[in-house]
Amino acid sequence: MHVRTEPIDPTANPNRAWMVVGLLFLFMLINFADRAVLGLAAIPIMQELELSHTQFGLIGSSFFIFFSVGAVIGGFLVNRVGTNWVLAGSALIWSLCQLPMLLPVSMAALIANRLVLGFGEGPAYPIAAHAIYKWFPSERRAMPTSFVAIGALAGNGIAAPALVAIVAIWSWHVAFGFLGAVGLVWCAAWLMLTREEPPVPDTMIRDEFETHVSYREFLRCRTALGVQVVGFFAYGLLTVAVVWLPTALSQTFGYTPIQAGWIMTLVALGQIILLPAVSALSDGLQQRGVSSRFARGWTACVSTVAAGLLTLLLSQCEGSTAAILCTVLAFSLCNVIFVLGPCLIAEVTPARQRGAVLGINTAITTLAGPLAPAAVGMVVDIKADPASGFRMALLLAGTLVAVGGLSGFFLIDPEADRASKSC
Repeated sequence: MHVRTEPIDPTANPNRAWMVVGLLFLFMLINFADRAVLGLAAIPIMQELELSHTQFGLIGSSFFIFFSVGAVIGGFLVNRVGTNWVLAGSALIWSLCQLPMLLPVSMAALIANRLVLGFGEGPAYPIAAHAIYKWFPSERRAMPTSFVAIGALAGNGIAAPALVAIVAIWSWHVAFGFLGAVGLVWCAAWLMLTREEPPVPDTMIRDEFETHVSYREFLRCRTALGVQVVGFFAYGLLTVAVVWLPTALSQTFGYTPIQAGWIMTLVALGQIILLPAVSALSDGLQQRGVSSRFARGWTACVSTVAAGLLTLLLSQCEGSTAAILCTVLAFSLCNVIFVLGPCLIAEVTPARQRGAVLGINTAITTLAGPLAPAAVGMVVDIKADPASGFRMALLLAGTLVAVGGLSGFFLIDPEADRASKSC
């Protein structure tokens, strides 16, 4: 039997707790900007390297080949090594691998860059969530988790105009190198401003005992399975947005690269509004006694189904206003599961195993990453023109996301799992 070591009073050291949240917000912003820059520079990269849509889709998918491996290794590593050092090491890997992109590169070099970048970024979000959970109790975790998630999403949207401008004024090579330098600055700031454990030892012990859970049992847990299924399909849609959305907006709806960059910013702003609002609603429901199955599980599932249906509508849109509205809402709501999902996983996981379990969950969820961008590229090349190809890809993606979201209603039930000790 082990004592769960978690903070039970988030007001014990609120300034330091929220400083950690702020730094992890920036961590995830840089993390996702590193991913997004490929999609934002898709057209000049394809022109310079003379790539087809299928070839570019394979480059985008290569990022995710070792992503799951990195997530699992990082998750188990934080059970033995300080979280601060693992986060810094992860950021160092993906910062350094961006710098060689300042030089002329081939398709093979670009694939190598994405492989290393994916391995380094794989553990980022689950370990960031694990770090936050040391500072906040279960019923108050959704809100700080949403801010870290917003950092990830802001990297794909808020940074878009700046990155598009760098690509237009200088080149896509400079955009990659710029992000590498920013990542190195973050590493230095993180190591100078933070330390490993929250300095509130008198609030760290909760009168609750828990047994060690085998990882095989975790994989059979209904709540974990539900989070993984819903997250898998939502992540597929997210990777389509990261790799292909700017190009789809240009080649399907006629927007210029600059306009597409600003639409990506609108998506980020939509996420900044929706995710904290949904998280506050979830936390508020739990604090009023509503079960986590409804407060977190059903909220995440409703959001995912809505994202799928809006993607279906986007595939049929003709008007500019409708297309922008569907884009903003669909690619905002599909991220709710990545805020509430880790909170649900933490509910059914012993604290001492939480880092590894969150890493495993991320590894399974992100298996959609190598599949979705490559599949979109193939669909686009099969069709007579890019516009009809992107519409077909969005139609298929929306259908899968809606079906995946529906499955979560039947699977996610943390209270029942804890009562039956099934995980």
